[in-house]
Amino acid sequence: EVQLVESGGGLVQAGGSLRLSCAASGFAFDDYDIGWFRQAPGKEREGVSRISSLDNSTIYTDSVKGRFTISRDNAKNTVYLQMNSLKPEDTAVYYCAAELPPTGIWVPELWDYWGQGTQVTVSS
Repeated sequence: EVQLVESGGGLVQAGGSLRLSCAASGFAFDDYDIGWFRQAPGKEREGVSRISSLDNSTIYTDSVKGRFTISRDNAKNTVYLQMNSLKPEDTAVYYCAAELPPTGIWVPELWDYWGQGTQVTVSS
Protein backbone atom coordinates (compact mmCIF):
# COMPACT_ATOMS: atom_id res chain seq x y z
CA GLU A 1 0.00 0.00 0.00
CA VAL A 2 1.33 3.40 -1.02
CA GLN A 3 1.49 5.87 1.84
CA LEU A 4 2.75 9.41 2.31
CA VAL A 5 2.35 10.58 5.88
CA GLU A 6 3.00 14.21 6.79
CA SER A 7 3.79 15.38 10.29
CA GLY A 8 5.18 18.40 12.09
CA GLY A 9 2.46 20.93 11.50
CA GLY A 10 1.05 23.10 14.25
CA LEU A 11 0.46 26.60 15.53
CA VAL A 12 3.37 29.02 15.59
CA GLN A 13 3.80 32.76 15.94
CA ALA A 14 4.98 34.87 13.04
CA GLY A 15 8.73 34.67 12.73
CA GLY A 16 8.84 31.18 14.15
CA SER A 17 9.87 27.90 12.58
CA LEU A 18 8.47 24.46 11.90
CA ARG A 19 9.88 21.36 10.27
CA LEU A 20 7.51 19.19 8.31
CA SER A 21 8.25 15.56 7.57
CA CYS A 22 6.85 13.31 4.88
CA ALA A 23 7.38 9.58 5.43
CA ALA A 24 6.84 7.40 2.37
CA SER A 25 6.23 3.70 1.93
CA GLY A 26 4.89 1.26 -0.64
CA PHE A 27 6.68 2.60 -3.71
CA ALA A 28 10.20 3.17 -5.06
CA PHE A 29 10.81 6.38 -3.16
CA ASP A 30 14.30 6.91 -4.59
CA ASP A 31 12.91 7.16 -8.14
CA TYR A 32 10.34 9.84 -7.45
CA ASP A 33 10.55 13.60 -7.26
CA ILE A 34 8.91 14.74 -4.04
CA GLY A 35 7.11 18.00 -3.64
CA TRP A 36 5.34 20.05 -1.01
CA PHE A 37 2.08 21.79 -1.84
CA ARG A 38 -0.18 23.89 0.31
CA GLN A 39 -3.79 24.93 0.23
CA ALA A 40 -5.26 27.79 2.19
CA PRO A 41 -9.02 28.13 2.75
CA GLY A 42 -10.76 29.34 -0.39
CA LYS A 43 -7.60 29.11 -2.49
CA GLU A 44 -6.24 26.65 -5.01
CA ARG A 45 -3.54 24.18 -4.10
CA GLU A 46 -0.14 25.67 -4.91
CA GLY A 47 3.30 24.20 -5.24
CA VAL A 48 5.77 25.25 -2.56
CA SER A 49 8.94 23.27 -3.17
CA ARG A 50 10.20 20.14 -4.90
CA ILE A 51 13.32 18.02 -4.78
CA SER A 52 14.67 15.92 -7.60
CA SER A 53 15.22 12.17 -7.41
CA LEU A 54 18.20 12.42 -9.76
CA ASP A 55 20.45 15.02 -8.19
CA ASN A 56 18.59 16.47 -5.18
CA SER A 57 18.21 19.76 -7.00
CA THR A 58 15.49 21.93 -5.53
CA ILE A 59 12.91 24.44 -6.66
CA TYR A 60 10.96 26.90 -4.54
CA THR A 61 8.06 29.13 -5.24
CA ASP A 62 9.05 32.79 -4.98
CA SER A 63 7.13 33.51 -1.80
CA VAL A 64 9.17 31.01 0.25
CA LYS A 65 12.64 31.43 -1.25
CA GLY A 66 15.22 32.10 1.42
CA ARG A 67 12.87 30.93 4.19
CA PHE A 68 12.04 27.30 3.39
CA THR A 69 14.45 24.44 2.74
CA ILE A 70 13.51 21.06 1.32
CA SER A 71 15.67 17.97 1.81
CA ARG A 72 15.36 14.23 1.45
CA ASP A 73 16.82 11.22 3.22
CA ASN A 74 16.47 8.24 0.91
CA ALA A 75 17.71 5.87 3.61
CA LYS A 76 14.64 6.83 5.66
CA ASN A 77 12.25 7.35 2.74
CA THR A 78 11.55 10.77 4.17
CA VAL A 79 11.43 14.32 2.87
CA TYR A 80 11.60 17.36 5.11
CA LEU A 81 10.52 20.96 4.75
CA GLN A 82 12.25 23.33 7.13
CA MET A 83 10.19 26.50 7.38
CA ASN A 84 11.74 29.56 8.97
CA SER A 85 10.58 33.15 9.37
CA LEU A 86 7.01 32.02 9.03
CA LYS A 87 4.36 34.54 8.06
CA PRO A 88 0.58 34.51 8.56
CA GLU A 89 0.20 34.06 4.80
CA ASP A 90 1.97 30.70 5.11
CA THR A 91 -1.08 29.38 6.95
CA ALA A 92 -2.44 26.39 5.01
CA VAL A 93 -2.73 22.65 4.92
CA TYR A 94 0.58 21.32 3.64
CA TYR A 95 0.69 18.20 1.50
CA CYS A 96 3.57 16.14 0.21
CA ALA A 97 3.32 14.39 -3.12
CA ALA A 98 5.37 12.09 -5.32
CA GLU A 99 5.82 12.33 -9.08
CA LEU A 100 7.28 10.02 -11.71
CA PRO A 101 8.39 10.88 -14.31
CA PRO A 102 9.28 14.34 -13.11
CA THR A 103 7.74 17.17 -15.10
CA GLY A 104 9.43 20.06 -13.33
CA ILE A 105 6.12 21.80 -12.88
CA TRP A 106 3.56 21.88 -10.12
CA VAL A 107 0.36 20.78 -11.76
CA PRO A 108 -1.31 18.78 -8.97
CA GLU A 109 -3.08 16.46 -11.43
CA LEU A 110 0.28 15.21 -12.71
CA TRP A 111 1.46 13.99 -9.31
CA ASP A 112 0.98 10.32 -8.57
CA TYR A 113 0.71 9.99 -4.81
CA TRP A 114 -0.47 12.33 -2.06
CA GLY A 115 -0.42 12.49 1.69
CA GLN A 116 -3.37 13.49 3.84
CA GLY A 117 -1.93 16.88 4.77
CA THR A 118 -0.83 18.63 7.93
CA GLN A 119 -2.16 21.96 9.16
CA VAL A 120 0.22 24.88 9.60
CA THR A 121 -1.18 27.97 11.30
CA VAL A 122 0.91 31.11 11.75
CA SER A 123 -0.49 33.74 14.10
CA SER A 124 0.34 37.41 13.79
